[in-house]
Amino acid sequence: MTISAEQAVAEARLLDDAERTATQIRQSTSVHPDMTLDDAYRVQAVWQDLRLARGEILVGHKIGLTSRAMQQAMRIDTPDSGFLTDAMVFAPDSEIGAGAFTDPKVEVELAFVLGRDLTAPPGGPDLTIDDVLDATDHVTPAVELLAARSMRIDPDSGRTRTVVDTVADNAADAGIVCGGRAIGPRETDLRWVGGVLSRNGTVEETGLAAGVGGHPALGIVWLARRYAEQGLALLAGQTILAGSFTRPVDVRPGDEFAFDYGPLGRFTLGFT
Repeated sequence: MTISAEQAVAEARLLDDAERTATQIRQSTSVHPDMTLDDAYRVQAVWQDLRLARGEILVGHKIGLTSRAMQQAMRIDTPDSGFLTDAMVFAPDSEIGAGAFTDPKVEVELAFVLGRDLTAPPGGPDLTIDDVLDATDHVTPAVELLAARSMRIDPDSGRTRTVVDTVADNAADAGIVCGGRAIGPRETDLRWVGGVLSRNGTVEETGLAAGVGGHPALGIVWLARRYAEQGLALLAGQTILAGSFTRPVDVRPGDEFAFDYGPLGRFTLGFT
């Protein structure tokens, strides 16, 4: 830990204000260059507490940096995670104001909705994909809405934000949209679930869920283990975004997106 509790609170408040005013701020590491990932998760936890204190409800978690390509790009060898509240849930086939978000993007994912608590007991057997599937009530197509409350590239210095900045910024998570057809966790081989992302009638991205480290449940294995180290668990009823299997696509006012998951259905999202 390289920042104090007071500094963690100050960073969380800055990010919270940036979110609520849709105004980007400087990168956390530009002020605290020695910040670690542990520091960043402390900032994120404080920010979560600020939102819950305002009446928001924790509904789940997101996992990011699950693909090999994204890990190499961010020079990290593990995923990252963030929180989801009810204020971050948007309906499929709806329209959202793009101006409410800073540098918004969308990604194609699968969401796991837990039917029971999922934890990795310290000293116990390693958690497996089967354990995740056993704990899952259903899996559904999902889209993650990303935003950068801190600048991706500082316009003055040209400095690119690091994974530490991203984690402090709630792993860039701004929202979730679930649509299409929900299925049982073993109803199909989830590795072969595909998604097609179109913007304004043009296909921008395609991918298979196997791109998430080989299986979309593997990120949830990682998250449950990380939470267990803190004495926490993933809880029944929570929604876990398992990680994107496409690159993020920029969102602009006036854009109309379509997300096609083949047998699992299709839904749209517009931005005004």
